[in-house]
Amino acid sequence: MILEALILVFLYGFWKILARNSESKKSTRAPEPSGAWPLFGHLPSLVGKDPACKTLGAIADKYGPIYSLKFGIHRTLVVVSSWETVKDCLNTNDRVLATRAGIAAGKHMFYDNAAFALSPYGQYWRDVRKLATLQLLSNQRLEMLKHVRVSEVDTFIKGLHSFYAGNVGSPAKVNISKLLESLTFNINLRTIVGKRYCSSTYDKENSEPWRACPDKISGYSRDVVIKATALVRFPTILTLTGAGTTATTLVWTLSLLLNNPTVLKAAQEELDEQVGRERWVEESDIQNLKYLQAIVKETLRLYPPGPLTLTREAMEDCSIGGYDVPKGTRVVVNIWKLHRDPRVWKNPNEFKPDRFLTTHADLDFRGQNMEFIPFSSGRRSCPAINLGLIVVHLTLARILQGFDLTTVAGLPVDMIEGPGIALPKETPLEVVIKPRLGLELY
Repeated sequence: MILEALILVFLYGFWKILARNSESKKSTRAPEPSGAWPLFGHLPSLVGKDPACKTLGAIADKYGPIYSLKFGIHRTLVVVSSWETVKDCLNTNDRVLATRAGIAAGKHMFYDNAAFALSPYGQYWRDVRKLATLQLLSNQRLEMLKHVRVSEVDTFIKGLHSFYAGNVGSPAKVNISKLLESLTFNINLRTIVGKRYCSSTYDKENSEPWRACPDKISGYSRDVVIKATALVRFPTILTLTGAGTTATTLVWTLSLLLNNPTVLKAAQEELDEQVGRERWVEESDIQNLKYLQAIVKETLRLYPPGPLTLTREAMEDCSIGGYDVPKGTRVVVNIWKLHRDPRVWKNPNEFKPDRFLTTHADLDFRGQNMEFIPFSSGRRSCPAINLGLIVVHLTLARILQGFDLTTVAGLPVDMIEGPGIALPKETPLEVVIKPRLGLELY
């Protein structure tokens, strides 16, 4: 038994050496950090208090703009910091990398990967994306539903003023993170399904719609039922994901402004000059608010809504950054690290909106410039860019026009990010508000 075991160990080691030599001769693979665990790969090294994008960015500092990791039993290629390699991924190889890697959550929680963001590349995905872009998120549809956004923002502003009025004699300190989450959720909910959420009411009939469904649905295949159910859930998924990222962007924007009061004051001065104090800023005014737009762009650079792209999978062999990427390789782009490339951005970790009025004035955030892709790029880019940007700009403009903002006790805002894949602010943002317009406007 001992001899047989030794022979097996020898043969396994010999096979590994041959496989390594064969691989080095046949292909050029991206470097792989040491320390991969059996079965788990590099996943344990990504668990910690820092966001995953920061952890992966630190690995890039050591191994370069492109390297490979093992996520579980899968070999995953991670592209970071270099716009050239990102261009290879999202432009040159956009079609090759258009499908999603299958994950357990997508299979068991989202109707066998039928959820739009997780569905594999194919006819179903194209049909759902067409539905979203033409019927839900087109410019014509967004213009038709402009009154929804305006009424929700009006309600939000009135709520802030009512809170201030009810705190006579004491600072009006509000948890604006929570209020922004409710605002963006209701805008998306009314835009997509025509209803608004109110926490004070409880609709028992609609709370568990599955109870009304029969146990069996005859005459239709399992696949058809799954896809149809996913389409019913599609507006819900859009509502939840879009509202969360929009609120997070607004929280980071206000946090950056509070820690940079000169920038905040300049934004308010622009609003006073372009709009005045006799009426509220409207969506049509945003095009004239260049500095406000620059503030939003700089926030999206530092805190992109999706700091890591969802995992893609190579449908065929390709090349990225001079390295061979075999079919089946999983690919992730670290947008957070890309946006802090010192070759592209001077003082990349500093909040400087002026850069988008001078050196980077021509950069667009819709995926055409690989140096700046807060919403990703290519076939898998965010379909709700227009809706998100409209809500962010209008809400931010109304807040800055309507209120003077200060931090609690004059202390700097804590800018620590929460852990995980997304990039939320770890602690809710609390601000002290004071109206700056005439009472009749509230």
